[in-house]
Amino acid sequence: MSRVKTKKIKVGNTYIGGDAPVTVQSMTNTDTRNSEATVAQIVQLQEAGCHIIRCAVPDMSACESIKEIVKHINIPLVADIHFDYRLALKSIENGVSALRINPGNIGSIEKVREVAKAAKDRGIPIRIGVNSGSLKKNILEKYGRVCPEALVESALEHVRILENVNFDDIVLSIKSSNVQQMIESYRMISKEVKYPLHLGVTEAGTIWRGTIKSSIGIGTLLAEGIGDTIRVSLTGNPVEEVRVGREILKTFCYINEGIEFISCPTCGRTEIDLISIAEEVEKRLVNYNKNIKVAVMGCVVNGPGEAREADIGIAGGRGEGLIFKKGEIVKKVKEEELVDELIEQIKSM
Repeated sequence: MSRVKTKKIKVGNTYIGGDAPVTVQSMTNTDTRNSEATVAQIVQLQEAGCHIIRCAVPDMSACESIKEIVKHINIPLVADIHFDYRLALKSIENGVSALRINPGNIGSIEKVREVAKAAKDRGIPIRIGVNSGSLKKNILEKYGRVCPEALVESALEHVRILENVNFDDIVLSIKSSNVQQMIESYRMISKEVKYPLHLGVTEAGTIWRGTIKSSIGIGTLLAEGIGDTIRVSLTGNPVEEVRVGREILKTFCYINEGIEFISCPTCGRTEIDLISIAEEVEKRLVNYNKNIKVAVMGCVVNGPGEAREADIGIAGGRGEGLIFKKGEIVKKVKEEELVDELIEQIKSM
């Protein structure tokens, strides 16, 4: 899939933009001041496949905690900072790989210049994050409402501030809880700048609703070649954000690692408890990293044929099922043994 060419930015040991792979990000929901809990969550997120992690940095105590956190993690850490340039300076000093900060919100141009210089000296990029809920009063008055034009103007205003202090290691995000607004904003900004774009639907909601909204918003843009890194914002365990994000990238073949899982929707021909079997197989393969396609199908008539491109799978019958590989039947198994047998077959591949 062809992507819009953007500037390549280094974030710790990872690259964003240019010819670099699209990355998955998340944000911790622990208190950053609790370094032990924060490290534990980051390790979980990395194991789930997170590439870059962001932490809230509300005060100097959180800044000090960063120094300990970075000693125990192996993925880049982004400090999320609002209003106080001193927190940015201290976070840089204590080892973060990037900042998420809007330069127009941290004070005078001299303070911005000081942060930009410190970041440049350390090779640390800055992500500008514009949000539909935090537009400046003058921009809202100009457009009369939140709209893509307002969001893009706000983003470009922040970009110009950094460019005017000779800083251009910039990543941009323009997020809205309105999916159509989010899509159009990214389309517009993609034509205006060549900085890497961080995609996301903000305040997307619970795991169910948020997954749907994020998949539509992020997926639409990826299909158009727009986007260099993504975050799926969900009200829940951030590990779920990573899983959904990786599944979105798998769908577009941006990730070719880990299980691709397919299953049929069931119908009147189904004679096994396919729903439970599919859920159990998916659960047991959640952290399995073999690059294979697994199918769970409900019909012995059409199952193997419909899933012929799958590497391995199940086709259900009456109280039993067939294990097949590449569409060819290799074994008949009782229903209650199907999941265990499938998993064993996968392990032996």
